[in-house]
Amino acid sequence: MLYGRERERAAVDALLDGARGGRSGVLLLRGEPGIGKTAVLEYAVAAAGDGFRVVRATGVEYEAELPFAGLSLLLSSGLDRLDALPGPQRRSLEGAFGLGEPAGGADRLLTGLATLGLLAELASEQPLLCVVDDVQWLDRSSLDALLIAARRLQAEGVALLLAARDTGAGEGAGGAEVGVGDGGPARPGTAAGPLAGLPELRLTGLAEPDAVRLLDDRSGAARTGPALTGPARRRLLAEAAGNPLALVELPSTEADLASGGLALTSRLRIAFHGQVTGLPPATQTLLLVAAAEENGELDVVLAAAAELGAGADALEPAERAGLVAVGADRRFAFRHPLLRAAVLQRAPLQQRLAAHRALGEALEEGDRRTWHLALAATAPDAGLADALERTAARAEARGAHGGAAAAYERAAGLTPDRDGATRRLVLAAEAATEEGKLELAEALADRAGARTDSVFAHALLDQVRAVAHFWRGAYPAAYRLLLDAAATDIEPAHAARMLLQAFHAAWYVGEEPVATVLDRLAALPLGADEPLAPLARHLPAAVLPALGRPAGSLPDVRATAAAARKAGAESPVDLVQLCGATLVLGRDHETLELAAELTAEARAKGTVGVLPTLQFFLAEAELFHGRHRDAEVTATEGLALARDTGQAQWTSQLASLLACAAALAGADERCAELAAAALVPGSAAPAAGEPWAHWALALLDLGRGRAAAAADRLHTLTTGPYRHHVGATRAVPDLVEAAVRLGEPERAAEPYERFARWAAAAGTPWAEALRLRCQALLGPDELAESAYRAALDLHEGAHRPFERARTALLYGEWLRRERRRTDARPHLGAALEVFERLGAEPWADRARTELTATGTAAPAPAAAEGALTVLTPQELQIARLAARGLTNRDIAAQLFLSPRTVGHHLYKAYPKLGIASRTELAALFRA
Repeated sequence: MLYGRERERAAVDALLDGARGGRSGVLLLRGEPGIGKTAVLEYAVAAAGDGFRVVRATGVEYEAELPFAGLSLLLSSGLDRLDALPGPQRRSLEGAFGLGEPAGGADRLLTGLATLGLLAELASEQPLLCVVDDVQWLDRSSLDALLIAARRLQAEGVALLLAARDTGAGEGAGGAEVGVGDGGPARPGTAAGPLAGLPELRLTGLAEPDAVRLLDDRSGAARTGPALTGPARRRLLAEAAGNPLALVELPSTEADLASGGLALTSRLRIAFHGQVTGLPPATQTLLLVAAAEENGELDVVLAAAAELGAGADALEPAERAGLVAVGADRRFAFRHPLLRAAVLQRAPLQQRLAAHRALGEALEEGDRRTWHLALAATAPDAGLADALERTAARAEARGAHGGAAAAYERAAGLTPDRDGATRRLVLAAEAATEEGKLELAEALADRAGARTDSVFAHALLDQVRAVAHFWRGAYPAAYRLLLDAAATDIEPAHAARMLLQAFHAAWYVGEEPVATVLDRLAALPLGADEPLAPLARHLPAAVLPALGRPAGSLPDVRATAAAARKAGAESPVDLVQLCGATLVLGRDHETLELAAELTAEARAKGTVGVLPTLQFFLAEAELFHGRHRDAEVTATEGLALARDTGQAQWTSQLASLLACAAALAGADERCAELAAAALVPGSAAPAAGEPWAHWALALLDLGRGRAAAAADRLHTLTTGPYRHHVGATRAVPDLVEAAVRLGEPERAAEPYERFARWAAAAGTPWAEALRLRCQALLGPDELAESAYRAALDLHEGAHRPFERARTALLYGEWLRRERRRTDARPHLGAALEVFERLGAEPWADRARTELTATGTAAPAPAAAEGALTVLTPQELQIARLAARGLTNRDIAAQLFLSPRTVGHHLYKAYPKLGIASRTELAALFRA
């Protein structure tokens, strides 16, 4: 029975009602231990009734980290539905649950999307209620997968109800607990706290009337000994402060109420100690074994307890006292997690070690057995250390780097020889880095570094430290560590990988560091059969000329990608930098082709983690080619994936690119919101999307006629530390235009000279067209017309309609100022037509105003071309695939959604388009 909690019941009822109506929802209950979170979960299960399928799990505080243990318990009843998932998703869950061999380099983000798919399958016949208690104690791989699914639930009919404990001062439950809202990143760049951003409801203490009612109702049934007197009763009510567990479990006499200043959680544990101490010794032993066993498996607990002299009959006193219960699934459940913690904490060390040893002997061969034996070990054990390293390697293969780090670290402690232990500490540090546990990674690196003089080991450890610096935004430190590590006496292949990471860090430091890294990369003696050799040759040739440095001839990017694949490079992960490098020197068409190819490959393979990066580069190329709507669709999906998977760097980049698209469309509020989001990174690192965000705001100003504000932003962008970035380079023509409109062309002089050198190095017609446009604006005036005409000629065939229209607009404006109105009209009219077709509203307004000033009545603003403009980016993306004949299930597999969500979006799209079938949809796209 719930006392009070009207607000909580209403929230749960709304969640369940939404699922009954086919909508999905998530709710996180938060609060201190004993505040009633579990009771609200039980209310939800009861309220769901027979109309829901219910799956549930509880996180367990445990000294080891067994990858996907919590998720496998939660979804164990749905394993018969795995065949309904797309191949990569099915294989990811089979590998995570130990039902198949995990593929090397498993993408744990795909496991989260596969979790979404399985939840949707479980809800396909009736609504699904998914209940997870003590989320803070789930193993991290399970938590990540569940949260990725939670953030992408839309129209599956799934109600996901989570409960997590707040961690207050002095009330932490040990190192295994993940703090709510203030934990470390789930992966490099993640926003603070793994549960951040979920809809939540915080439970507080019961109101006094409800607390009194609970105390009165339970006093007879739950308490023994003398009844509380009036003063003691009032004191208990005051000390419990509305905490239901405290009202039920705290001592029942006035003498026992003396707290000694202990925190409430500690006092509750003491109360549970007292309840356990009164039980027979054999029962206490059985409870200790049950508390040490993480899955609550009755058969395993009984077998292990028997080894310690406690038979099955020892269970009955604990059940009679209401401390534990055994469910129909033959699993133990303690009355409260604090009771389990109390059992473990009250036991002497030797008894806990014996319990783990007995559990290890009771389990069959596998990672659980290895972990229990490792937790029982008190001295180095080479065989056990080897087994634990194999456990760590399996965890890494499943994408569970946190579990791998814990296993490698424990294996190091069990390794007899110094070098072997050091090697395992290095592996632990690397795995912790992959998990985003940066402080742990650095601590492990320091421990390993103090134990070895190996040059190679120290280089690897500096790489670990550099990655930690990078994700904190300390780019100069990361750059220097990687550059120095790559310069040591290590194999060129290792040095190449470090230098490729150093290039990423140097990009945010400045031009000189970028050039230094690329010079080093070009000089590496890599053999033709080295997987990274083609990239090491391509990047310097692609980027150094853009910085005004000499470099060798630039090979075709597709030839480079093919050579890298042939040599064994991992595709698409190792090839993604090629997409960005080709943009630096203006080879946008190469990026467009390669990024599209790699994106399709990533979808097919289920390599989800790299998709936001690829989609950023693809959207850039689409935007530069005047395909504004395509860029919006690509970047919108990429932004959702980046947010859902905690990639703060690409969240910032993609939000800023979308801000730029919004600026071109004249969506002022959306542009400002996206730019603001891009400029607030999810970690201590500076916002990666800062250059694009400032360009977006400047474009909005320029389009709206605010030349002074635009010039200020653009001058800072094109002369500051990010002036070599792609967005900053492409923003120079905008600065020239803004400065000339202000009558201050000298503000653009130095950036223009740099841009002219860049355009010459790029050697593409469109880049030269933009340079000529700048030259026409900057003067002298008698050469303006020839420059404009030459620019327009070069624009022909360049497939950049927006830039050609801007050149035509500027030329038409110049002609009108020269009083050549008749000559100006065709150029202004052509510009207006393109701007309206592209939905570039500010630029269309400007062209319309100029056309009117020539004495010609400009046409009224036209609606954006085509019925498809009424669709959201996600609706358009789904409609395109449906028009190609893909089923909802096929579309869901490509876009990492559920089939029901795909159907939901099509259901919303059809009325907007005025159609009722896929046949009509296909015809609409053909038209």
